[in-house]
Amino acid sequence: MSELLRIEDLSAAAEDKELLHGVSLEVSEGETHVVMGHNGAGKSTLGSVIMGSPEYKVTGGKLIFNGEDITALGADKRARLGIFLSFQNPIEIPGITLSDFLRNALEQVTGKHLKLWDFKKKLAAAMELLDMDSSYADRDLNVGFSGGEKKKAEILQLLILEPKLAILDETDSGLDVDAVKTVSKGIEEYKKRTNGALIVITHNTKILEALTVDKTHILSAGKIVSEGGAELVNEVIENGFEQFAGRE
Repeated sequence: MSELLRIEDLSAAAEDKELLHGVSLEVSEGETHVVMGHNGAGKSTLGSVIMGSPEYKVTGGKLIFNGEDITALGADKRARLGIFLSFQNPIEIPGITLSDFLRNALEQVTGKHLKLWDFKKKLAAAMELLDMDSSYADRDLNVGFSGGEKKKAEILQLLILEPKLAILDETDSGLDVDAVKTVSKGIEEYKKRTNGALIVITHNTKILEALTVDKTHILSAGKIVSEGGAELVNEVIENGFEQFAGRE
């Protein structure tokens, strides 16, 4: 498998407070990586920095994606290159329907005009897979959606855009067992359709049950303090994150 993302000694700050300290990791095509840690460990910050969120400033190191240095690129350009981030708390966007948002996003990423009928067929199939009521396509994005429907809408974007790298930030947070199964089904479908890579950011383990984990990274105080394979997830399940305290 060829390398897709390489993070080299990455440090980043927000409002002059450094939140990431010398993070390095490599993700190859098709791999599933898990980033775990307690609340406030820097997990969501890492995802946002990879996506290029303007809220954060890279203060050291660099990011290489598909052989290109993207450290200075904005989020829109990173999205066009094939990077996707599902938000922990998806925002509501009044005045833009879910369907229009997704069609516009797909046209922006691909640079191609999409025939409305072809797009609607693609959207309907993806919504059916996620057990989403078809009426949601014509509702304003996330407005009045339940927590579970917002998370499904994020996975719907994943299926429509089919990015090279998908970063899933606490996608299972606040979901009941049935919703987690549905979201997991959507993620599995994405993996079947593409050779895309996943970075799953979580402090829980429910969503990992349906995934084949290649590498696990434990983050604490903005640093990677332990790395391993799927066995490291089991270690966290059994003993929690306290065992990694003091390794910063």
